[in-house]
Amino acid sequence: MFRKKWFIILVIVIGIVTIGVGIFAFSVYKSLENTATDMHTPLDRTSSDKRPAEVDFKKRDPLSFLILGVDERDNDSGRSDSMIVLTVNPNEQSMQMVSIPRDTRTEMVGEDYGFMDKINHAYAFGGPEMSIATVENFLDIPIDYYVQVNMESFKDIVDAVGGVKVDNNLSFSYGGDEFPEGELELDGESALNYSRMRYEDPDNDFGRQKRQRAIIQGVIDKGASVSSITKFDDILDVLGNNVRTNLTFDEMVDIQSNYKDARHSLDQHQIKGHGEFINNGTQDIWYLIVSEEDRLEISNKLREHLDMEKKEVAKNE
Repeated sequence: MFRKKWFIILVIVIGIVTIGVGIFAFSVYKSLENTATDMHTPLDRTSSDKRPAEVDFKKRDPLSFLILGVDERDNDSGRSDSMIVLTVNPNEQSMQMVSIPRDTRTEMVGEDYGFMDKINHAYAFGGPEMSIATVENFLDIPIDYYVQVNMESFKDIVDAVGGVKVDNNLSFSYGGDEFPEGELELDGESALNYSRMRYEDPDNDFGRQKRQRAIIQGVIDKGASVSSITKFDDILDVLGNNVRTNLTFDEMVDIQSNYKDARHSLDQHQIKGHGEFINNGTQDIWYLIVSEEDRLEISNKLREHLDMEKKEVAKNE
């Protein structure tokens, strides 16, 4: 009788714990769904003309993202202060990341456009739609999804995941923070300063882009860790208020299920070019000029990662 009584109590306890876990899981699921709804901002276009068929998550088709770090100000549409293309190939279990220098001179793609300008101006002219079309034209790859982040909220995202670690190879100070060489643990404010400095860097904007990619990698690693589960309310609150994307909740779930192993391998690439002043009719403007050979080199790396055919440089007749 005694053993039977304790068996019944054990079953009750297990039942209560199971129900509790179920309620917690449902709460997390509903919170994720609500946050995804807040972030979801459809594009004013259906699909890329550079992709003949839609991405099939179940078949684990490679896909691409354009990450826009936008500096939004009052009474100003803002500019994409940071533009990063991320390609994901789950079959190779790898990701490729390319930072596009904001001063890169290229064709603006959109209705009533077609002139040459700095690539980060595309966002000011036509929002994420024009940014995507311009980047697609520049790199000759499809952009399947975009993720737009308010740069001022960048520090809140880092704080929400509990800070990030980076391996710093340049000693400098910025915004009141000191950044010695070596492994650093950064909170949100210091991470924002770390990713913004460029004038003291011998590589200028290229060095800043490298630091931005390091912070993003740190956020990906911390966000995917078990320790972040306890911070999910803070993370979701920051994301819902400061991130916009055309990804739906169901698409996020499918990507998590079929593409999550790709995050363990990340290759970073840098677009090459040289600075040049060009007169726009009223004044001399500084641009980064990317040669066709250098553009094609980056394009082909991404095309290969997306399981697309490489292209050759057109020979002059």
